Amino acid sequence: MTSHPKDLSDELIEVIASSDKVCNSVHLPVQCGSSRILKKMNRHYTKEGYLELVRKLKAAVPNVELTTDLIVGFPGETEEDFQDTLDVVKEVHYASAFTFVYSKRTGTPAATMEEQVPEEVSKDRFNRLLEIVNAQSLATLEKYVGQTVEVLFEEISKHNEEVLSGRTETGLLVNTPAPKEMLGKYVNVKIVANKTHYLIGELAN
Repeated sequence: MTSHPKDLSDELIEVIASSDKVCNSVHLPVQCGSSRILKKMNRHYTKEGYLELVRKLKAAVPNVELTTDLIVGFPGETEEDFQDTLDVVKEVHYASAFTFVYSKRTGTPAATMEEQVPEEVSKDRFNRLLEIVNAQSLATLEKYVGQTVEVLFEEISKHNEEVLSGRTETGLLVNTPAPKEMLGKYVNVKIVANKTHYLIGELAN
């Protein structure tokens, strides 16, 4: 299940920082950057509280990579509320984000709320958000190009049987030409290319 900011306790942050058995990757859904809309969503945290949690995590784990969930167009969302979301995205600088346009679900409290956001407005905000999120993903992966990192190979690529897919300790996807015998092993890989949503590597000498 996806995590909730309320579950990222000081104790858990300390474990992430100190344990070599835990990846330096945290999925921390914010949903929206507006405290007003977060209250309507019944999320029980504020923009300020979320950002303070992120600052605390980054101070304890400097090389942590964060991912998140984002929704635009929730009932009552104004342009100012949307700008609050962009503020959070710009400050946190996510490695990647699952982005959604709000859609009405029968039986939920939100479905009967007034001020439903017009579809064209939601789509415009979604596209503006996606532009920033994709630029951040590109920049995050770019900093790894030229570095040698440890990768846990997890599976054979669906597109090429001679390529193994795995992840870094910060949760980034890496595709590398490698023998099948390396599946399930930690291997040093030199990152040679950035494909925005994943990295290309080669076995390090």
